[in-house]
Amino acid sequence: MKLLDWYILKRFLQTYLFVVFVIVLVVVMIDYTEKVDNFHKHHAPGSKILWDYYLNFVPYWANYISPLMVFIATVFLTSRLAARTEIIAILSSGVSFIRLLFPYLLGASVLAVLTYFMVNYIIPKANKTRIAFEEEYINDAFTYSGRNVHLKIAPNTYAYLESYNNLSNTGYKFTLERVEGNQLKQKLSADHIEWDTKKKKWAVYDYKIRNINGLRETLTPGTRLDTTLNLKPDDFSSHFNMYETLTLPELNQHIALLQSRGADGVETYLLEKYSRDTRPFAIIILTVIGVIMSARKSRRGVGWQVALGFFLAFTYLLFFMLAKGIAESGNLNPIVAVWLPNAIFAAIGVLLYNTIPR
Repeated sequence: MKLLDWYILKRFLQTYLFVVFVIVLVVVMIDYTEKVDNFHKHHAPGSKILWDYYLNFVPYWANYISPLMVFIATVFLTSRLAARTEIIAILSSGVSFIRLLFPYLLGASVLAVLTYFMVNYIIPKANKTRIAFEEEYINDAFTYSGRNVHLKIAPNTYAYLESYNNLSNTGYKFTLERVEGNQLKQKLSADHIEWDTKKKKWAVYDYKIRNINGLRETLTPGTRLDTTLNLKPDDFSSHFNMYETLTLPELNQHIALLQSRGADGVETYLLEKYSRDTRPFAIIILTVIGVIMSARKSRRGVGWQVALGFFLAFTYLLFFMLAKGIAESGNLNPIVAVWLPNAIFAAIGVLLYNTIPR
């Protein structure tokens, strides 16, 4: 690390923090303006608004926009250095363009590692408090509206519910089937089931158990049966942005649970997992592109290069959201969806690098 490296690294990190601070401040002001009526409507305490919501809202958004802010900070800093002919002086002294990238890459790598740990372990814990506040003081009361729910709750066991009332934790027209190979071995049918909060079990009411052994069948009726199922009332509670509240181990566990049940919506959690992996790489890729596109001294001034930086940054965000939306609909592999924007912008970076005079 030479004096020049420390100079660029220091300015790079300072510019990044300044840009993030300004953008997050604007986002907070807009968010408060949109939600102030909800705060008054639900009588949200001021202390909870500040500490439970906005204290966790700020790091969430700072991390969410981090790749874009790194890109904008890179363009802003490099274009100013180019405007003052500092880039020309550095390259004229014998420093290669690759060597010039070193302090930028070092700063981007630090931010990438920090972002990885933040998005996988720190931000999800903060989101639990923030989203809990939103559900209590911003969103309307949740009512489960799913119909004809089919779930695989064990390797050979399948559950069915016609409907479920999350306010009373009661499911109606319940069946539980045990299948071995392609043969039905046991089927439990019940009028309804209800969660027993004291026993932490399901109470099955007005049931019939049908056991099948080849051509022989037995039917056992009953009025109540307490049973333990790999099914909890939380499975029918609000999943509003639940994927944002899961740390990496919790996210992997939840994905495995959904896949074992054959449940819908697993793409959302896979996208969340893979997008967390791509975020650090996006920071590095966008940093390199930012340096390449703003290292030249432009006659149009710094403002033009910064504006172009904003345009490319939001183009990347738009493209990522488009690919993510297609993947959520099941028409694109989640891994391809989250890596495609990075791959395309990496290719753009290579093309831009070949146009730089060195």
